[in-house]
Amino acid sequence: MQEQVTPDQPGMRRFGRMNWLGLYTLAMREIKRFTTVWTQTVLAPLVTAALFLMIFNIAIGPRRGDVMGAPFLHFIAPGILMMTVIQNAFANTSSSIVISKVQGNIVDSLMPPLSAAELVLGYLAGGVARGTVVALTIGLGLALGLGIVPEYPLLAVLFVVLGATLMGALGIVAGIYAEKFDQMAAITNFIVTPLAFLSGTFYSVQSLPPGLMQATHLNPIFYLIDGVRFAMIGVSDSAPALGLAVVCGSALVVSLLGWWMLKSGYRLKQ
Repeated sequence: MQEQVTPDQPGMRRFGRMNWLGLYTLAMREIKRFTTVWTQTVLAPLVTAALFLMIFNIAIGPRRGDVMGAPFLHFIAPGILMMTVIQNAFANTSSSIVISKVQGNIVDSLMPPLSAAELVLGYLAGGVARGTVVALTIGLGLALGLGIVPEYPLLAVLFVVLGATLMGALGIVAGIYAEKFDQMAAITNFIVTPLAFLSGTFYSVQSLPPGLMQATHLNPIFYLIDGVRFAMIGVSDSAPALGLAVVCGSALVVSLLGWWMLKSGYRLKQ
């Protein structure tokens, strides 16, 4: 007769191997954080992306020829979309954690019966949801304003989700590491923003000197922007399959780092 396993036995939890209720609750909390203030988290990125396109069109567009066979605005539009996605996904997870730490209520997330993996998934759910909503909003704007319809829609969605996952996981790591808002601002200004801007968003890396070109290929965000550009307008500086492999590997490594930090209580349990 098979022995019945009770929650009191070592290694078992009351909610089983996966606390689906707790995970769902955390995910919904993270999603509601940005949907409640949608004018700041969804509408503002759309306006910012439109301003980027308008300014580049006025300043450079009339004198700039095609880039890799595509009109200049069509070339930079996918990069602006992905740049906005990764910034918002990073902001969602990092701000949630660092605000909780500064306000002293991070215990509300650490005390519930949630494992480190469930915490990572819950926080990531909010970052991925925000990044995807922003991408859909900007994508609709590009379709209506510039007539850009993705050539490979499923591939575009895949790169957007992977990009939001990678930067959401990086936001978890940054939020845990930062002790106050100025440290978080430093990470954003000196790491995230340069990686986003220096990744082929506004130019083809083929125009760079050999040294800078090689350095750009070490930047995972380059493959995100390049992959979305290929999915939307059919041109790219690298193979999309290579981009998928690099982004998947990077997202896994950063997510595991976030899992370790939550499991060990690094800068959380003091």
